[in-house]
Amino acid sequence: MLMASMSDSETTNRGSMWELDQNLDQPMDEEASQLKNMYKEKKFSSILLLRLAFQSLGVVFGDLGTSPLYVFYNIFPHGVDEDEDVIGALSLIIYTLTLIPLMKYVFVVLRANDNGQGGTFALYSLLCRHAKVSTIPNQHKTDEELTTYSRQTYEENSLAAKVKKWLEGHAYKKNCLLILVLIGTCTAIGDGILTPAISVLSAAGGIRVQNQNMSTDVVVIVAVFILIGLFCMQHYGTDKVGWLFAPLVLLWFILIGSVGLVNIRKYNSSVLKAYNPVYIFRYFRRGKSEIWTSLGGVMLSITGTEALYADLCHFPVLAIQFAFTLVVFPCLLLAYTGQAAYIIDNKDHVVDAFYRSIPEAIYWPAFIIATLAAVVASQATISATYSIIKQALALGCFPRVNVVHTSKKFLGQIYIPDINWVLMILCIAVTAGFKNQSQIGNAYGTAVVIVMLVTTFLMVPVMLLVWKSHWILVVIFLVLSLTVELPYFTACINKVDQGGWVPLVIAITFFVIMHVWHFCTVKRYEFEMHSKVSMAWILGLGPSLGLVRVPGIGFVYTELASGVPHIFSHFVTNLPAIHSVVVFVCVKYLPVYTVPAEERFIMKRIGPKNYHMFRCVARYGYKDIHKKDDNFEKMLLDRLLIFVRLESMMDGYSDSEDLTVMEHKAKRSTRSLQLIEKAGGNNTMSSTGDLSYSSSQDSIVLAKSPLTGNSLTRYSSQTPGDELEFLNRSKDAGVVHFLGNTVVQARRDSGILKKVAVNYVYAFLRKMCRENSVIFNVPHESLLNVGQIYYI
Repeated sequence: MLMASMSDSETTNRGSMWELDQNLDQPMDEEASQLKNMYKEKKFSSILLLRLAFQSLGVVFGDLGTSPLYVFYNIFPHGVDEDEDVIGALSLIIYTLTLIPLMKYVFVVLRANDNGQGGTFALYSLLCRHAKVSTIPNQHKTDEELTTYSRQTYEENSLAAKVKKWLEGHAYKKNCLLILVLIGTCTAIGDGILTPAISVLSAAGGIRVQNQNMSTDVVVIVAVFILIGLFCMQHYGTDKVGWLFAPLVLLWFILIGSVGLVNIRKYNSSVLKAYNPVYIFRYFRRGKSEIWTSLGGVMLSITGTEALYADLCHFPVLAIQFAFTLVVFPCLLLAYTGQAAYIIDNKDHVVDAFYRSIPEAIYWPAFIIATLAAVVASQATISATYSIIKQALALGCFPRVNVVHTSKKFLGQIYIPDINWVLMILCIAVTAGFKNQSQIGNAYGTAVVIVMLVTTFLMVPVMLLVWKSHWILVVIFLVLSLTVELPYFTACINKVDQGGWVPLVIAITFFVIMHVWHFCTVKRYEFEMHSKVSMAWILGLGPSLGLVRVPGIGFVYTELASGVPHIFSHFVTNLPAIHSVVVFVCVKYLPVYTVPAEERFIMKRIGPKNYHMFRCVARYGYKDIHKKDDNFEKMLLDRLLIFVRLESMMDGYSDSEDLTVMEHKAKRSTRSLQLIEKAGGNNTMSSTGDLSYSSSQDSIVLAKSPLTGNSLTRYSSQTPGDELEFLNRSKDAGVVHFLGNTVVQARRDSGILKKVAVNYVYAFLRKMCRENSVIFNVPHESLLNVGQIYYI
């Protein structure tokens, strides 16, 4: 780390050396701007929109569509006394479906998507692009040149500009925003555990309706076997059977809508008066103690709404709106109204109201369709959980786990083995542990309402910064959302001791994992930033870097997108030789859903040509995945050769505008030479490899500058063909990947909590997660790990 004490003359010298760094290790603005292309939003015909709306049924609406299986039982777990209670509960369901899924999500929140990607991390990525709120400050203005990096500009005194300035003002605000996102993410993972449990258990309960003597344990065993089969089939993906999902879910909606319509006519059509919202006030005015707690059951009627947003995928918003308003919403209203009509005439059947209201002639076909629909709903939620974990991993909030592609056609279809088995174990434990829908429903409602509240709070800065909405519209949205969601939240929290504790425990566990991992990741990056080596010191070593340059190419992996990493000083001071070509490779994730392949790599030369040092920044979005068949080494080598060819073409270009740029670069190189000579003799290396400054005469002697005398002639006369031949010879000689095997430990003066988090929790997670060499498919024989200890 840089020593703080310096004399006035040394301070001036340090400023010169800092200026030298800026000149010799320039940002990649020109290279990034060369990759910039125009992004055109896709337009869809009416026929294609209807087709996509049909396909979205199987992906987006499965969870929301299976809610009628268990809602009324969770509203009235102890039975129904009066008709008015059923009508009041139905009225609550009707207007909850209208306000939350229809008005809030389908027509407002879905518009806040990141190029088709939804969920809490998509909202967070939008905010990170429009304000500097990312806790890992590794972004650069060249990243804004990406075609997928869309953002808004603000007038100086506008409300959006003030909000942006307020968010960027203090680090604690950025941390609070991240914590809010992690809370929403962790409870969404809880949804991935609870949705299969309650959906499959409720569907399997149909076998007991026709045989009342059957034990509940039999139903649980059947549900567990279905769940085991569901999770064991995950590695095959849904590509081969996904085409069945949309017609199956459409058949399910037609079934529940038709049965509901028949029941309204058959049992009690007076139930239609529940569409009058007055019955909601009458319901609460009755003053029964069970009224408030029944809200937790009503909340289950909108489960799957957040999954609707998270599973947005690449379906256009208009297609989702068509599917919901034309199919899903009316069928759900008919289903709930029909069940209410049946319950009014059969108050003792509220436990199995869904299955008992089905006509006997179609009972078993309905049972099969219900079970398959529950499986589809569970599959959608499990897939959403994989996607959430992948997004968290990309943004440095989750340990590195194996992510497997299950489809060659669709990028978003992934499978995470480790997470899959954890979900399966927890899902079976919840199903077998509770054995009934009521307690699982209490847990499920708690998880859903927390995620909805997080989305509501995140939408406020999105509306102000991204949409530039008027503050009155933002206030209206916030007030209406909280008016509905806060009562449901209080009702669910009151059931913590009745199963509501499950999602809280799951969320807290995943939150600890994510927060500890992210905290240590940020500290590692800060350590790298503060301890990076000065370019002046590197140039002071001369073209040989003070070592023997052996034929070959060395890829040095670092988290820094600029500057020379601290680990390289260990190579120079401890190794007898270094490769003839050195490439610093930085792999970083950006707050965008994907980085196009042609824009992924940015290459830059470091220092003069005869140093043969380069920097390559590989950029990925949170949906991008390193596939097994990707040869990362080959991509780096190809990009290096392409860069040298392009550089030679630019050097030989004769356009007047480009000549002006080249003259500017020539002046900058001359100025760099003056700075080298001015800075010579006053820098030393400390024993730890960090650059320090002192007045000692025992300093490193600068090598003869490659930009003076005969060296300048050789530098300027070197032909592109010679360098390409040199690179090819180096490639043929062999490639070595240098990875830092860092051990992070808490300082001795740290508190107990920090020591436990860093020395034990983070250390355990590091042992369990995958190495970078495996992620990038680096051949084991070409790998060299260098150990370091970071004290944070």
